[in-house]
Amino acid sequence: MPVDSDSAIAWHRAQLKKLRETLKSIETARFTVGESAQSRRTGNTQKTIAELEQKIRQSQHIIAAYERQTRRPLATDQRSLASVSWSAWNAQTAAAIRGRR
Repeated sequence: MPVDSDSAIAWHRAQLKKLRETLKSIETARFTVGESAQSRRTGNTQKTIAELEQKIRQSQHIIAAYERQTRRPLATDQRSLASVSWSAWNAQTAAAIRGRR
């Protein structure tokens, strides 16, 4: 996992890991122990799972938006590199370096 200079993104990455582990444990317990179809807990469990999945999607969306803005292109062919605005990227990098000093 990459190291993030933005603490909000680092928090979302940590949350994403924690939420996925929680969702996995709930689903595992649900199938291991089993729940009757009439159980009241079934509704609560489904609600909890839906909330966790929504939080996971939100964190994934925020992380993806951040990565689109900050990552260099991975392809190194002429066409890919020609379409990149390097002046904008270099301006972001220079600002980040000045901010660290």
